[in-house]
Amino acid sequence: MYSEDVSSAPEIAWADLRTLAREATKRSYAPYSNVTVGAGALTSDGKTVVGSNVENASYGLTLCAECSLVSDLIREGGARLVAVSIVAGDGKPITPCGRCRQLLFEHGGADLLVDAGEGAAPRRLGELLPGAFGPEDLGIRRNP
Repeated sequence: MYSEDVSSAPEIAWADLRTLAREATKRSYAPYSNVTVGAGALTSDGKTVVGSNVENASYGLTLCAECSLVSDLIREGGARLVAVSIVAGDGKPITPCGRCRQLLFEHGGADLLVDAGEGAAPRRLGELLPGAFGPEDLGIRRNP
């Protein structure tokens, strides 16, 4: 879908995705950490989806912005993720945590482009999560 040089993907409007993510931080629920996070993504069918983090007093139940983004993706029809920008409340891109890398892999695969910020080339999710376990592994790894 994209050449090996991810910076040559001009069809990705990174500034627009960052704007969506920054707007999403304003809808975060982060009363405990005061770290708001927003995510904006482009899908394979040309739509955009967004997400915001939602904290919980039982910290382990907190939902990252990427969880919210994937929920929006499914609500919008479940196309594949093509490019994603995740930003903290300061407006600067932030790399997804390990759990969220796996979540994004399920819905975008190794070629999903992850925003690295202004002036930096986006990174493929496969670089951030090498050797990922995906849906295709389930069929071949089941017990006989």
